[in-house]
Amino acid sequence: MRLRLRNKFILRVLAAAAIWTFRLLFLTLRRRFHTPAGTNPYDITVVDRFIYCVWHDQLVIPIFGGKHRLTAALVSNNRDGSVVATSLNSVGIVAIRGSSSQGGAQAMRQLLREAEGKHIVITPDGPRGPRRELQTGAVYLASRSGRSIVPTAFSCEWCWRFGQGWTDLLVPIPFSKVYLLTGDPIQIPPDIKREELIEQTARVQAAMDALNARADQLASRSKDKNKVETAGL
Repeated sequence: MRLRLRNKFILRVLAAAAIWTFRLLFLTLRRRFHTPAGTNPYDITVVDRFIYCVWHDQLVIPIFGGKHRLTAALVSNNRDGSVVATSLNSVGIVAIRGSSSQGGAQAMRQLLREAEGKHIVITPDGPRGPRRELQTGAVYLASRSGRSIVPTAFSCEWCWRFGQGWTDLLVPIPFSKVYLLTGDPIQIPPDIKREELIEQTARVQAAMDALNARADQLASRSKDKNKVETAGL
């Protein structure tokens, strides 16, 4: 028991150190927002409340890309989720515990209750992947809550990749440009059946894929431009 508590303490210390490291990192970055009117999650004047879909590997950028005052997020019930929840709370994101495979229905009800007045952020390619493959949970939640889904995409000129497989993490390199994109809100019909759920999930998947292609294109163009300017010096 003592060892477990000590490990939790160490994990919290490491999480706090990581948060301050990322905060310092993002002070060096040049952020570029491409968001349709009324969809910027950091804008407190936004009237509507949305469900934002964010791929797992891109989480660092939206977490530290701006100040969170209207954000709630669904976090896994496992031990690692405890560290994630503590970290999210420390940056102003309300962490609601649950997952699609364990306690999902209860977490969804809790999510809607505790996220009243806030945007809901979901990583729809989880909790076990496959990478960037949308599961049905976000679409089901949108259908039952009446909230629209806003697709997102995040990319940067220069980055590191930490981890392996579908859980690798995109981390910008200091002083690079980062691109934060949102798409047009997608309204999901209420109380949809299974066949419609699959169809609407494919619709959101296509929107996420297209937006990510655009984000990567913006980052690639910026990188090429910098190479040309550097070569001309």
